Amino acid sequence: MSIQGAGRVWRRLDVTVRDLPLGILFLVVSVLPGLRGHGTEVGDLPTRPFDSLAVVTLALECLPLAVRRRWPAVCLALVTCGFALDQLRGYHSAAGTALPIVLISAGSHLEHRRRATVVLLTVAYVPLAIALSQLGSGGETPAEFATFYLVLALAWGAGAWLRATRLAEAERRERVAAETRTAERAQLARELHDVVTHHVTAMVVQAEAARYLTAAPERLEQSLTAVSDTGRRAITDLRHLLDLLNPDHGPGTGPGHGTGATEAKEPRTPAVGRVLTLVEQTRRAGQPVDFTEQGTPPASTGSADLVAYRVVQEALTNALKYAHGSRTSVQVRHGEREITVEVSTDGTGSPSAAAVGSGRGLAGLRERIGVLGGDFHAGSGTDGGFTVRARIPAGGTS
Repeated sequence: MSIQGAGRVWRRLDVTVRDLPLGILFLVVSVLPGLRGHGTEVGDLPTRPFDSLAVVTLALECLPLAVRRRWPAVCLALVTCGFALDQLRGYHSAAGTALPIVLISAGSHLEHRRRATVVLLTVAYVPLAIALSQLGSGGETPAEFATFYLVLALAWGAGAWLRATRLAEAERRERVAAETRTAERAQLARELHDVVTHHVTAMVVQAEAARYLTAAPERLEQSLTAVSDTGRRAITDLRHLLDLLNPDHGPGTGPGHGTGATEAKEPRTPAVGRVLTLVEQTRRAGQPVDFTEQGTPPASTGSADLVAYRVVQEALTNALKYAHGSRTSVQVRHGEREITVEVSTDGTGSPSAAAVGSGRGLAGLRERIGVLGGDFHAGSGTDGGFTVRARIPAGGTS
């Protein structure tokens, strides 16, 4: 088994099992002949050899370390009693050094009644110090008892600092997770707005036009075919978006995708090359559109091509909704480091039946392009038309 595999197995063990070796280590060290009587000494009592009561003392000081994170209050109480017995009996074992470790652990992991615990320990230390002073030879001064108390307080403070740091990190991670979820929801809302609004607007305009073509069956059939094609395009784009949310559920995994049924898989991300598809779709909806594309797209554009696609999509959607019938111009220019998009209408058209909106689309584009470090402008001209311009740096990720 590799070291990484062993580490994963160790982390899956219960925390009590992982802490037990530390208690056993302290117990083994405490009974070593060379270390007897060389542990923590408070009160200047003469060192006493180990007896039967020393076994209980060592067990109280060492074995509770196994539950120092599971039950920190129980561990602290038992080890404190063992330490007091160790000092009062004069064993001065190496297990006495477990008390600062337990204080650090309790200061870090104790959840409830923390102040009451500190007060109780402080109150309990006073009679212990008095008893050790009376039982000892008088070599320990009150200042030395106070110094030892400060050492214990410092150990508790270190644990409290670890706890505060851990809580702050947990709050930071929760805040980052919440911000990430909010950003993902906002991005999903933008994508749904871009996909649904454009296709539904085109379908509404095409359906409205079909109402007046009953006397021209050939034109009526073309209009209804355009509505059908637009609906299929909407379904395809929505499927791509849903695949991003659930990559495991793709073509071939759901009903209707059995053996023998093949479905042409389109790119999940719309590219600038597909802008012509938008233009053709808008033309079929009755909007005259001139399309010009200059330059050659670089090999890697990051998310710039998708953003450029969305700019054209939103601008054409607004042209259909608010300036139906207006002459519309779409210009896409590819540079070495950026893509420039300009969509303008001459303002001679009229609002369509789908002319209802909240401005969310343009606001979302401005935010998305701003993230990439580009420029975005949308506004009316002096001739009553409307122009959308965007400069999108290539190579970045949205």
